[in-house]
This record gives sequence, structure tokens and C-alpha cells, in this order.
Amino acid sequence: IGTATFCRQDPVRAMSPTKLCVALVIAAVAAFAPSALPTSRRVHRPTRLTVEMGKTAKFGVFSPAVYGARILLGDKSLEKLRGKGISLHSQAITEFCLFVGATPKMRGQLIKKAKTNGDTLGFLV
Repeated sequence: IGTATFCRQDPVRAMSPTKLCVALVIAAVAAFAPSALPTSRRVHRPTRLTVEMGKTAKFGVFSPAVYGARILLGDKSLEKLRGKGISLHSQAITEFCLFVGATPKMRGQLIKKAKTNGDTLGFLV
């Protein structure tokens, strides 16, 4: 077997010695680099109870419609309509979970995902 044929089959032998040394040094340094995972599992808990505000809703595709509905209906009516819509959607998810035989945990995860998607689409502004 010729040298050229052997080098084509084995990429390590095809590398120049300088490139091979650089690759080995990078691999060795990466092996000793600190990991992104925390080394301690201790959780810091505040000593005093603090009140935190909810996250600001994202501006999405349906946000202009929600702002328009807020102007036309007012805050109180919009919140009532939004609550009714969320209730109907949760009922639909529950019926679907019963139909397919999903666990209550899966139902909760689906409802949580629906809330996240509603926020992304702009329904919660």
C-alpha cells in the first residue's frame, strides 16, 4: 500500500504534525476546563419573604387584537372574556386527555404548554 492511499484512509496520519499537536493540546485543555454545572447542590433561600411581580407578557401576532379588544371592551370585560376562553380551552384539553387516556400529569403539562404558547402568540398582553 502506498503512503498516499494509507493517508487518505487514516485522517490522523494525513494531518501535519503541527496541526496534530495543536489538536491534542486543545483536547487536553478542554478536558480540564471547568464544567458549566454547579459543583454545589445547596440552594440559596431568601430569609425574608419577598413579593415578586409576574413576568411581562411577550408581544406576539395577536397582541394588536388584544390591545384593540381592551380599548373596545375595557379591562374588566376583557379579563372576563379572557378567563372564559382559558376555561373553555382547559376543558377541551381535559376532554382530549380523557379521550386518549393521558395521565393527569400530562394534562397539567399540556395546560402549562398552552399558557406558554398563548404568551408567545401575544394573547396575554
